[in-house]
Amino acid sequence: MSEQAPPAQLMFSLGRLVRGLSALFWGMPAALVVCVQTARTGFFEPFGILPPMMATGVLYYAVAQLGYFRQNERVWRVALDRTRTAALISLGLSPFLYWWKMMPEVTHYKIATFLMALSGFAFLLLLNHALQRLVAMLPDETLRIEAKLFTTLNIWLLAALAVLATGWAMFAYTYRASFLPPLFLAALSRAGIFMLLLLLLLPLALTMTLIWRIKELILSSVFSAKS
Repeated sequence: MSEQAPPAQLMFSLGRLVRGLSALFWGMPAALVVCVQTARTGFFEPFGILPPMMATGVLYYAVAQLGYFRQNERVWRVALDRTRTAALISLGLSPFLYWWKMMPEVTHYKIATFLMALSGFAFLLLLNHALQRLVAMLPDETLRIEAKLFTTLNIWLLAALAVLATGWAMFAYTYRASFLPPLFLAALSRAGIFMLLLLLLLPLALTMTLIWRIKELILSSVFSAKS
């Protein structure tokens, strides 16, 4: 990596890269918890729209930090720009989680919340692709194999999750006005959301593992070069 840029510039870009990876590692699970709590419970209600905006803002900041590394690599830049766009969309739609919680009967808020969930899926999917492009520029063949395995598995998991989410939504809206008791429908809705979140944890954990491995490789390379 030292042949591609002057040492000072390289160390600066690596520092921003590690900072962005750390923010992603801690920010993704935090954003998931904050957004779900904002939409489903009143835990963050006194703070209004600030918690989801701050949580998704951290993700946008993290992706922006990654952009300081290898700015001349076109494929890497394209993958990163797509991920940044998904993060920006999530940031822009995040206030609707709070507004939908306060006024769930408003159709506009319901649609915006659904789009927010889609942008979250897209962000995780595009981030995996960007991480794969990042690993391709690092001198570790084992990590490249792991990244390809993780990203492929994540794509299939997210695709299966999208199919299940679509099926659950169709089932919920089909039987909402049926003969089933309202309490049963409410319990079924909560169970469906819980199962979808549980399934989302696996691709999220795999992505976090890949981020941690990349960060550890960069840090070990920097310290070994210094020694």
